[in-house]
Amino acid sequence: MKTGIKGIRRVSAVAITAGAVLTAGAFAAPAQAATLPTPTITAAGGFVMNNGTGKSLFTKAADTRRSTGSTTKIMTARVVLGQSNLNLDSKVTVQKAYSDYIVNNNWASSARLIVGDKVSVRQLLYGLMLPSGCDAAYALADKFGSGSTRDARVKSFIGKMNATAKSLGLTNTHFDSFDGIGHGSNYSTPRDLTKLASNAMKYSTFRTVVGTKSTKQKVTTKSGGYRYMTWENTNALLGTYAGTIGVKTGSGPEAKYCLVFAATRNGKTVIGTVLASSSVPNRTADAKKLLDYGFKK
Repeated sequence: MKTGIKGIRRVSAVAITAGAVLTAGAFAAPAQAATLPTPTITAAGGFVMNNGTGKSLFTKAADTRRSTGSTTKIMTARVVLGQSNLNLDSKVTVQKAYSDYIVNNNWASSARLIVGDKVSVRQLLYGLMLPSGCDAAYALADKFGSGSTRDARVKSFIGKMNATAKSLGLTNTHFDSFDGIGHGSNYSTPRDLTKLASNAMKYSTFRTVVGTKSTKQKVTTKSGGYRYMTWENTNALLGTYAGTIGVKTGSGPEAKYCLVFAATRNGKTVIGTVLASSSVPNRTADAKKLLDYGFKK
């Protein structure tokens, strides 16, 4: 009888030990799965954060200053939206200087604004952010800068861009243009641009504009009639990556290919930047990799 009890105890002990091993294994598995391989990107610099908490999720030369191309226009829009008593429906008459600027700058992308047309500030923001119109950027700088001449107003507007950067704590950012066609001193970093975009996304108009894939806008012509302007967003993530909510592409001979991006899934928003990627497809692929990684972190 005693032998039988000992035998039962031995069997129980083995069963408990085996159970403990199985239980330990069950708890160990998720810990191993939580170790994600860090993605490799072609971009020279990158940064990703959780937009809700501000927690850094990925860095690659995140504080190295680089040319930003048209991602500069995020700040252009931010300065406009930060104006007190802003009237988004106020009209701006398209000047010849804006179209001449496009002609005189090889890398200037255009919203195809037509001289004499009256376009609202809201429409200019679409022209700025979707087709990345440097003519729209010029019009906004001329409208919201201060001074008696166009040059003075543009200089004033760029000053507002730098003052805003300082107020947001973007210590590695400086602008010398309203559109990213810089003159030797237009730079930022992946971390700073991500923080800037995060701040700009607090404005509902900004969110609406950068989340729009295409738009058809009715503008008033010089003769008092109207025409329709159709603009397509240069951000290839819209419509190809589920949850994408923005924000802005950029390119240039020095900047190469840049993208500030954001997406929301299951209540979590991931926002980030890649600078100096090697091509348009690669900047999109870089962003998708980093978004995937950010959502899993």
